[in-house]
Amino acid sequence: MAIIAVANGGFREIVLIPRVGDYPGHVLSTALLVIAILVVSFGFFRWTSITYSRAELVIVGVGWTVLTVGFEFLVGYAEGTPVSVTLGQYDVLAGQVWIAVPLTLLASPLLFGAYLAR
Repeated sequence: MAIIAVANGGFREIVLIPRVGDYPGHVLSTALLVIAILVVSFGFFRWTSITYSRAELVIVGVGWTVLTVGFEFLVGYAEGTPVSVTLGQYDVLAGQVWIAVPLTLLASPLLFGAYLAR
């Protein structure tokens, strides 16, 4: 999923934003990443032979979410981005939609793992 997220970011910067603008590009990119996460999660849990308990699925979702948000803050720190700017990406009241990505990461293992694993 990390490779997909990085490719999505590149696609956003190189293709979407120049064509549709900054905010629409951000929204489209977020929607594409949410769809990609759902497809990968569905595929993994559909074809895995492992049966996970609900608790394990919650732990997987929390792990995916913590790793993603942690990576985002780490990259922001390495680039010198103030924490307030990174936190601002989660401000739904300001029109930010990025929160959909960590919420999808959190929910998708439980959503698909509980119903699709063989």
